Parts: sequence; C-alpha cells; structure tokens
Amino acid sequence: MNDLTGTPSPQPPQPPEPGSGTTPPPPPTGAGADDAVRDRLLAVRQEVAKAVVGQDAAVSGLLVALLCGGHVLMEGVPGTAKTLLVRTLAASLAVETRRVQFTPDLMPGDITGSLVIDATAGRSGELTFREGPVFTNLLLADEINRTPPKTQSALLEAMEEGQVSADGVTRRLPRPFLVAATQNPVEFEGTYPLPEAQLDRFLLKVVLPIPPRDDEIAILSRHADGFDPRDVAGAGVTAVATADDLEAGQRAVKAVQVSPEVSTYIVDIARATRQSPSLSLGVSPRGAAALMRAARAWAWLSGRDFVTPDDVKALAHAALAHRLSLRPEAELEGVDVAQVLASAIGSVPVPR
Repeated sequence: MNDLTGTPSPQPPQPPEPGSGTTPPPPPTGAGADDAVRDRLLAVRQEVAKAVVGQDAAVSGLLVALLCGGHVLMEGVPGTAKTLLVRTLAASLAVETRRVQFTPDLMPGDITGSLVIDATAGRSGELTFREGPVFTNLLLADEINRTPPKTQSALLEAMEEGQVSADGVTRRLPRPFLVAATQNPVEFEGTYPLPEAQLDRFLLKVVLPIPPRDDEIAILSRHADGFDPRDVAGAGVTAVATADDLEAGQRAVKAVQVSPEVSTYIVDIARATRQSPSLSLGVSPRGAAALMRAARAWAWLSGRDFVTPDDVKALAHAALAHRLSLRPEAELEGVDVAQVLASAIGSVPVPR
C-alpha cells in the first residue's frame, strides 16, 4: 500500500479474492474477527479498481476516513473519476450514496431538508420534515466551493455531530456517514473558498492526479471494451463488505495503541507548523488529534495494533496540509504549503 502522497509504505496483508455473490456473509465473531474484517475492507480496494484506475491513494483515504468517522476533501481536475470513485466505493460496501451538485443558487434546505406542507389525506395542511440528500451514508458534495458560505455551513453540524437540527428537532444521520467533497484546483471564477472552520472539519484532503500513462491507456482500453461509468454493476463491482464491517473496523481502530513517544511526535509536528515564519495559521489541536486518528486507522489496515512514526508520516500531508494558511508575503514568493509542511515534519526528531 502506498501512503496518500504516493510514497511506498509497509504492505498490509493482501485480502482474498472477492466472492461472486452480491451480498457478503456477516462479519465473524470471536478469535480472528478483526483479521476477517480487515480483509473484507482491504478487498474493497480491489473491488473499486474494477471501475476506477490509478486512484489507489484516494481509495485508501476514503477507507481511512470511514474507519475514523471523518470526512474527505477531494481535489482534482474534471475527469479524474471523483464521482465514479464514490459511487463504486458505496457499491463495494453495500451502503447508500447520494450526489449534490453545489451551485451558487443552492440553499441550505436543499441539503439538510426542510419543512413542507403535507397534502396527504388526513394530514392536509400539517408541516412535515422532508429529509434532504444529507440523509445517506456517502454524500458526494460535488464542487463544494461553488456555493456561498451560507450553504457550505449547512454541512457543519452534519459533519461534526452526525445530525441535522430543524424546527427545534434534532435528527440523527445514518451510520456510517461520510462527506466526500470535491473542488476544482484550477478554476476559481465564481467560487467561494472554504473558510478555515469548514476545512478543519475534513479529516483528510486527498488529491486525485491525472493517472500515469499506463493507467490512462488502461482506462481507454476499458472504454473501448464497452465500459460504462454509469453502470458500476456492469463493471463487475459487488459488495464485499458492509456497514457492520465498518462499525467493527471502527471499534478495532479505537483499540490501536498510541505510545507516549508517538503522541509527542504528533504534537511536536503540529507545534513546528505554528512556529513556521511562512504560515499565518498552523495546525490546531483538532488537527493533531485528526492525524492521530488517521494514523491509527492506517496502522490497523496495515495489520498492526500500534502506531509507528511511519504511520504518522504516511498520513501527515493528507491530514494537515489543508489546515495551514500561508502568510501573504509567502504566497507572493510562491511558497508551497506542502513544502512548508515537509520542512516542519523534517525538523522534528523521529522517536526510536
């Protein structure tokens, strides 16, 4: 498995080949249950690869976020399979997914739901709550930066608390719940940059690059053979894990040990970003906690019950880079956030 920047990291155990059925058997209990659940979730990566080529880092990031109960900001130019990736992941996990195209005229109620007049027999004139698309397992918030901050903020409660409040009533969202928001990194006209408070709600930011030449050739070959991106089932994608597997994985991740030395390492990285002369905003304590959560999930997927400094390094850029803000003078000089973060990580001694 590669880390979320494409750098090789220790290989986790390889999952068995997925079965041919559409519904996997229930998760096992007792001895070996964690290993079986891990194998199922790792098999999701193979299943997604039947429809999506060359985006393994993004698939890994989405799995890590699901295991942490977090959310993912996906950045990539149009045509890098962001929508297809989320739809295929949902099909591999037998969970529900919905897509919302964020536009300048989108209202908060279009996402969370709203009160409407019930015209059914016997209830004429009564106000009832009609659930919005946020009531799903995987919500694809497509081009989230194309809608005004008022509508962007409609997701804050859902992302942080897993609930929606309307008319004084709090309604829980389904579990698991993940927001996979996308934004275009090259087009800024008519966009509204996400505020720091919104960015901080995303556990990870993953970049979907243009695939390498060989992968792009493989993509075209699939299309030449009749692949239809709108027909995930036609590509042979079946459910190899369930929501129960995710819940079992989340419990297992919480049991992964984090030594005091590794915790100190994470804190020192966060503090190093706050001391960087190029940054106006460093990593907050919430960001440090997010890195620890992500590193635990990465360690568990790699077959270990403890976190190593390599796990922290593998997730550091995906968990921290979007939480940093450059000083105006640094931006004018062309300083790159990723370079500043790499320098901060390099300045911190690695625990042995």
